[in-house]
Amino acid sequence: MARTVDAVGYAVRRDAFIDAAQRLIQTKGYEQMSIQDLLDELDASRGAFYHYFDSKAALLDAVVARMVTDAMAAVRPVVDDPRLSATEKLAGMFSGIASWKTERIDLLMAILEVWLSDGNALVRERFRHSVVATMTPVLTTIVEQGVVDGSFAVTSADRVARVVVSLLLGANEHAGELFAQHRDGLVTLDEVEAALNAYPEAIEQILGARSGSLRWLRPGDLRRWFE
Repeated sequence: MARTVDAVGYAVRRDAFIDAAQRLIQTKGYEQMSIQDLLDELDASRGAFYHYFDSKAALLDAVVARMVTDAMAAVRPVVDDPRLSATEKLAGMFSGIASWKTERIDLLMAILEVWLSDGNALVRERFRHSVVATMTPVLTTIVEQGVVDGSFAVTSADRVARVVVSLLLGANEHAGELFAQHRDGLVTLDEVEAALNAYPEAIEQILGARSGSLRWLRPGDLRRWFE
């Protein structure tokens, strides 16, 4: 007789490992965190860990995937607000995600330390696919609204939305590279700001939006990240 899987119990226990991993990554760092640390944190067996994850990298993948889901959930009220224009929704979505990241700066900085390493290339690729799958439908809906209300001027909302997501992913990776360069004294904060502001400017031009309407960097945000 086949064993019945308790889907709810499985999800809850798997989430507990992700919760513990987030805490340990933030306090110890990903490289310093061991699987044994997780087991001690949860009073779990090694077999229990491998029941949910086949490696430490797979756990990191799960942590990052949850962050994507949580960030999108945080801005969903703005996206779904019928009182807002398409421009307001998109600007609110961008600034909301930026604020969500800033509020979790310690965790994100800890992950950034290993994010660009060759050993995590697969995790980065899965992250890209997750962001594309999550954000493209949301952005498509907003762009369609913008075409109707005259905020945007594009011929294909879904294709343009995919391009915008690609730019956002590029901005995310570029920010990580700039952080490392700034830490090593190779670029100034003003240069970082100019480089990152090029992305919303490009998105405005692609959408045919009003100049300055989609900027997501708030005063002080970069200083918290880079200094």
